[in-house]
Amino acid sequence: MIDMNLVKYFQQNGYVIVPEVFSPEEVALSRRHYMDLRVAGTYPGDFAAVDLQSHDPLKKYPRMINMHRWDALSLQFLLHDRLRQWLTAFLEQEPYAVQTMLYFKPPGARGQALHQDQFFLRVQPGTCVAAWLALDRADEENGCMQVVPGTHNLPVLCHTQADTSKSFTAEAVILPEEMQPEPVIMEAGDVFFFNGQVVHGSYPNTSAQRFRRALIGHYIVGQAEKVAEFYHPVLRMDGSQAGLGVNEEGGPCGLWVEQDGKPVVELQPEDSEASRISRQLLFADDNRENVLKRD
Repeated sequence: MIDMNLVKYFQQNGYVIVPEVFSPEEVALSRRHYMDLRVAGTYPGDFAAVDLQSHDPLKKYPRMINMHRWDALSLQFLLHDRLRQWLTAFLEQEPYAVQTMLYFKPPGARGQALHQDQFFLRVQPGTCVAAWLALDRADEENGCMQVVPGTHNLPVLCHTQADTSKSFTAEAVILPEEMQPEPVIMEAGDVFFFNGQVVHGSYPNTSAQRFRRALIGHYIVGQAEKVAEFYHPVLRMDGSQAGLGVNEEGGPCGLWVEQDGKPVVELQPEDSEASRISRQLLFADDNRENVLKRD
């Protein structure tokens, strides 16, 4: 059931935590699903090939992106009816769906410098909205999300060089001193919804053994006419494609960099042999398709 107090909070602040959107059983099955996928190989969108010998934890567990284009469970999550209901309540109109991401954030992993999602998606008119599902308890020790209150109505901000010893991306927004991030403490199964203007990021995972895994869907407002090319094809929440225009600005959300700030080539070819094999293996396993069930 939709809690109108949470809807009002989102509309006033640009973000809100909705507790227990997904059950412990759904979350546990999702963790196993994505850990199995990550161990199995590389996929379209990996920001670095899996390197088990690397000293960088993010090379052992690189994020996944746009999994819904080749993974049935991820598409199910992106279009999930519970998310659709909340997003429609927040926006007063059904959104479009454009992206999935999975962050593993193992112990010792860097965080991501403060940023705005709209900087990358470049939705016109309007903005984007994220649905950030915690697959583990997220707190300050394992590098939980940080959000800057009062930024939900800001324009796209100017950027400066990030500290790449702490951030896997090289750019950070410039904020007034009075605007400071606050931790977003979440339990597994909670969803953090926030609009594309909200400044957010995270610090490194300083825990000894705890992952901070998160499954994310990105959406754009229903009145949007354009979005950056990287986020096409745009989907309606029934899974059909919507013919929106292309904004020539924008691009992938946060290109990965080495700790010394040196950029690397992020995206793996969509039509690589490894990708074709992984898709064949995935859809041959019927058990993977029922991890997150609709109401």
